[in-house]
Amino acid sequence: MIGLGTWRGFDVGADAAVRTPLNAVLQALFDAGGSVVDSSPMYGRAEAVTGDLLAAEGWRQQAFIATKVWTRGREAGIGEMRRSMALMKSGPTIDLIQVHNLVDWRTHLETLRSWKAEGHVRYLGITHYTPSAHDELESVMRAASPDFVQLDYALDDRAAERRLLPLAAELGIAVLVNRPLGGGGLARRVQGRALPDWAASIGCTTWSQILLKFVLAHPAVTCAIPGTASPQHMRDNALAGSGALPDADLIKRLVETIG
Repeated sequence: MIGLGTWRGFDVGADAAVRTPLNAVLQALFDAGGSVVDSSPMYGRAEAVTGDLLAAEGWRQQAFIATKVWTRGREAGIGEMRRSMALMKSGPTIDLIQVHNLVDWRTHLETLRSWKAEGHVRYLGITHYTPSAHDELESVMRAASPDFVQLDYALDDRAAERRLLPLAAELGIAVLVNRPLGGGGLARRVQGRALPDWAASIGCTTWSQILLKFVLAHPAVTCAIPGTASPQHMRDNALAGSGALPDADLIKRLVETIG
């Protein structure tokens, strides 16, 4: 499944000129059958903008709203999470709250487990975005068995294949992938290249779709959440969520060519 990350792209003001394209981004996501919209208090105004757009169009039921807690201390965490729910207009129950970059994770997971039992949150999770944090992510996954883990994984960032993705599958933890299109170096490597001759066999017409299908092809991955503020990019990305995925042979060829 392809979802949407709101970092940077949704950190905008109230001007209709900058919000209208974002409305079209969400429309493209939902039109393609996607639902996951991921944000964080760390992303500036993104939570508020996302909540405003979802509410204005009556899209709450179509969206799987995910955000994060990014502070220290129980009371501070509760206050931040309540604010996020209000900004994103989730109603009395939000779909997913994740402990952002594992900040004070023991404290916040304890709160979230209580909230889940009381019906305030459907799922709880943990996140990080760098390979240097994978050892800690692995430790927390084993100790806490969260519902979700959000981690970095892309053709040029495959460290998660070694332990984290197999562990997620073993423990039944859903996986959200941030930065699935890799870093800027990967984009530069494929820019201007002709598509592989096998691209059409898995329904790909762009490099973005190929790179996203690489991520989705791993059986442990639940959803990739590339960030964009472009309706066209969202439509393009969403197409990676349908049709055939590359098999082991195609992945090997892709890694040998680009990875």
